Amino acid sequence: MRNKNIDSLFTFIDSSPTPYHAVDNMVQTMEKLDGIELKESEDWECKASSLYYVIRNDASIVAFRTPKAIDFNKIAFNMVAAHTDSPCLKLKPVKKDVTGNYMQWGVSIYGGPLLNSWLDRDLNVSGRINYIQEGKLQQKLISIRDLFFRVPQLAVHLDREVNAGLKLNSETHMVPVLGLSDNDENLFEDLLLERLDEKGVEAKDISAMDLFFHESQPCSYGGMKQEFIFGPRIDNLAMTHASYEAFLAGSPNTKVSLIASFDHEEIGSSSPHGASSNFLNSVLERITIALGGSRQEFMKALTRSYLVSADMAHALHPNYEDRHDDVHRPLINQGPVIKMNAGMRFATDSQTTSRFVLLCRQADVPYQTFTGRNDIPSGSTVGPLIATKLGVSTIDVGNAQLGMHSAREMAGSLDHGMMIKVFTELFGE
Repeated sequence: MRNKNIDSLFTFIDSSPTPYHAVDNMVQTMEKLDGIELKESEDWECKASSLYYVIRNDASIVAFRTPKAIDFNKIAFNMVAAHTDSPCLKLKPVKKDVTGNYMQWGVSIYGGPLLNSWLDRDLNVSGRINYIQEGKLQQKLISIRDLFFRVPQLAVHLDREVNAGLKLNSETHMVPVLGLSDNDENLFEDLLLERLDEKGVEAKDISAMDLFFHESQPCSYGGMKQEFIFGPRIDNLAMTHASYEAFLAGSPNTKVSLIASFDHEEIGSSSPHGASSNFLNSVLERITIALGGSRQEFMKALTRSYLVSADMAHALHPNYEDRHDDVHRPLINQGPVIKMNAGMRFATDSQTTSRFVLLCRQADVPYQTFTGRNDIPSGSTVGPLIATKLGVSTIDVGNAQLGMHSAREMAGSLDHGMMIKVFTELFGE
């Protein structure tokens, strides 16, 4: 079941260990297609049949295509929103003291990872380094992919009850081992400086860092017929990739096609560039004005607009059937999952569902529905946050997966292409 959509997804995930790298990879692709970067600090001018993108804090991006003709009686926004971040281990600002002769660096738990899945894995380090050179603020992305670090699990001989229930302390048990100190406690800082590879920059010039430990093993196919995909950060880089693949292939007729990929979804979206910020609202209004419209026309356009919040969904787990609703049990490789929740943890309603069902039928793609058990609280997405701010018709969807929030997740090799087809239908309007 190998296919080009999955091969492209693998390349994207493997080269996007952090939200910064994911956005950078998307930008590189759009630059090749003559995409134009718009800066929020500058005036905007937009025209028909053009590709634009806006970046905030290097980790969130909004990209849009303008229609062939600008008609403010018809113009609207067809949007897909996803997120660029995934649960992981983020390096603390200052390293942990040497224990014995082990050199370690403390971590903060980012998001809600399955902590046990991070044990005994070969980890890399990637992220953003900020430094000051000649009185100017500078920054650069780095990714250390040729060296490996590890959070070693305690041997069963020292914890005979471990198989009865592993309990991990997030502060003391999850600290990666970097190496042996050899009486040189600055080895890791020297390594970062070497990989920064900026002439004249010294250790004292590094002012701050946003660095993350992440799974090093590349994505792969799995299953007897290669019906599965295995990899890190499938939640939610798979939906980010599906949205921008369809977006770049589309050519809107009367509506603005738009994708938004936000950082910080895994920690609640409350940041200057998260989904709870003014980022998307600001961009949408400025698009309208840059195309020659007024604020009144912007507000009218919102009433005609449609947002698909795309985040991976829970597939039926064969070993834990009792954790699923008896009827709503999404299956891998059976098409997009429409996610519903009576408490509006998902923004889906009957009207937004009907429109997505029509898109699926137009794309000749099957679809499924998910709602959780009443006695197991549901997670949420960027969908309700954006819908509340914009008042836009919104639906929550995603592809079915297992092992969500594991260091290495599992999904279907057919579902990704089906979601791209549905998004392509949306972006063709």
